[in-house]
Amino acid sequence: MSEAVPALVALEAQVARDLSRIAHPRASWLEPRMAPDGKPALDVLVAGAGQSGLAVGFALLRSRVDNILLVDRAEAGQEGPWLTFARMHTLRSPKDFTGPDLDIPSLTYQSWYEARYGREDWDRLDQITRADWQSYLDWVRRMTGVPVRNGCALVGVVPEGDLLACTLRTSAGEEIVHTRKLVLATGQDGMGAWWMPEFVAALPARFRAHAADPIDFAALAGKRVAVLGAGASAFDNAATALEHGAIVDLFCRRATPQVVQPYRWLTFRGFLRHFPDLSDEWRWRFMSRVLGMREGFPQPTYDRCIAWPHFTLHAGRAWTGADVVGEKVAIQTEQGSFEADFLICGTGVDMDFSHRPELAACAGAIATWADRYTPPRDERHDRLARFPYLGADFSLQEKRPGEAPWLADVHVFAIASTMSQGPSGSSINAMTTAVPRLVEGLTRGLFKADLDRHWQSFLAYDVPQAVLRSSGPISA
Repeated sequence: MSEAVPALVALEAQVARDLSRIAHPRASWLEPRMAPDGKPALDVLVAGAGQSGLAVGFALLRSRVDNILLVDRAEAGQEGPWLTFARMHTLRSPKDFTGPDLDIPSLTYQSWYEARYGREDWDRLDQITRADWQSYLDWVRRMTGVPVRNGCALVGVVPEGDLLACTLRTSAGEEIVHTRKLVLATGQDGMGAWWMPEFVAALPARFRAHAADPIDFAALAGKRVAVLGAGASAFDNAATALEHGAIVDLFCRRATPQVVQPYRWLTFRGFLRHFPDLSDEWRWRFMSRVLGMREGFPQPTYDRCIAWPHFTLHAGRAWTGADVVGEKVAIQTEQGSFEADFLICGTGVDMDFSHRPELAACAGAIATWADRYTPPRDERHDRLARFPYLGADFSLQEKRPGEAPWLADVHVFAIASTMSQGPSGSSINAMTTAVPRLVEGLTRGLFKADLDRHWQSFLAYDVPQAVLRSSGPISA
């Protein structure tokens, strides 16, 4: 359907009217800082222009933080997972969840969908397709006017005076851009790397992949594929392999796969808004439980797999090793060995800041939860202890006082923020509460850093609101 349908044109006009009507206060309040290279520094640089980065950029513009830039290594329309490594047919969030709209009714997914397809189609809609969600995000980007530079990756950050010197890489080379604040809206692996067992990672690349890797599924037709993990993404990859003609065995270490989705329970205002106010003890207790459960898969995801006769689920059968034997892989389990042609690991992300080029220079200075909190023995979890321990404004904290105070100007809005802030970066269900909290922290920092200038501006303010007139002299 053409984007120029009358209903969509009318909706776009409504969006413009709505944004104009809620633009108060309109006054500009920031002045550019000059960088060492003689150019004006940005007020905020956002690394990542997927759904989270766009929402952050939109909220900054609404707060009259106009001197911003979003960068994304992907080309326009390819940001985030939706058209790349997301392999489910539809989003797992209910269709009526709001997110990048930030509570502007005309910017909601429902408004966009009804304008494109009609109200009756909306009423019939069960789940949002990945392609439609990406099209919606593209539309939000256009409607909000958030400035984005695609094909541009952040590959380095160091302090320079009271600014951050950020190295950006494009196909044309590298350049340095200075900014006062940096937001890392870099998705699931934004503070680490996709993880798989070491014995799998040690295999030649032609025998294995992570669920987030580009995979030639057509080449797997007729082959036996072993999938490790029983979360939603593991099942998505298993289903995609099945649909391309593979024979698939999915291995789960639990005796019963996880089917409860904890994010459905916690999607209420009290939790989403006030989780960051809790003590370390309660934050750890809640989020270690949530993240320890991993993301449960919904019924359609499971049905998509069991519809195929050559799908087998091996519950309670963890992998303990793997070796190449000829042109196959022999997988060791506690219940005996298993042979496959190709392995896919749906095993999530491990926090390891040194894996990120933009953080390589400061990885050892970033505080983790292990540095700040020791949970009771029965609640310990080494993987979760490696998450960054963030400030109330989503800022990185220095591991040792005085070692890297500039980290307070780097703010994390990604999966890595979950232990400290609860559902936030990359979570559609939390966007309308988490994005304002982040942006409030950013504007607080920018305002307080300019306090002397604001005071002098106030003292110099002499714009009269009235002109005094009289028929005679004004007596004191």
